[in-house]
Amino acid sequence: MTEADSFTVSEADWRRDEAGIAHVRRRVFIEEQAVPEAMEWEARDAQCDWFIAQDATGAIVGIARLTPDEHIGRMAVLPAWRRRGVGAALLRAALAQARQRGLRRVGLHAQVQAMPFYARFGFQARGPVFDEAGIPHREMILDLTE
Repeated sequence: MTEADSFTVSEADWRRDEAGIAHVRRRVFIEEQAVPEAMEWEARDAQCDWFIAQDATGAIVGIARLTPDEHIGRMAVLPAWRRRGVGAALLRAALAQARQRGLRRVGLHAQVQAMPFYARFGFQARGPVFDEAGIPHREMILDLTE
C-alpha cells in the first residue's frame, strides 16, 4: 500500500465531522444512487455512533453509523476508494462498537448487490427483498453472541 492508498478509521465526533460525513452521503447516496435528499437526512444522526475513514490528508473518504436501535447503516465509500478495504474496516469498527456496547445482535438493510459483502462478515439475510429509496434491499442480521 502506498501513502496515497493509506487510510485510517476512527470513531467520528459528530460536531467536528458532520460536514465531511454529509459530503460523503451527498456524493454517494444523493448524487450517485439518486436517493431523494429528504430521505437522506435524519434527526437521529447526531445520536448515532459514526465511523469515518480518512485518507492521508485527513479527508473523509468513507462512513458508517451504528444507531441507538442496534442497526448499522449509511455505509458509504467514495468511488475512488472502493475495493481498497475501506468498507471492511468501517464495518469492523462498527461491529467492535456494537460488541463493546454489549449488543447481542445487529441488523442492517443491505442493498441487494452488497449482500455478499455483509455475508462475508457472518450477516444472514432475513425476509423478502423490499424497496428503500428506489433501491432493492434485504434485511440482514448478525448474531454477536456466537
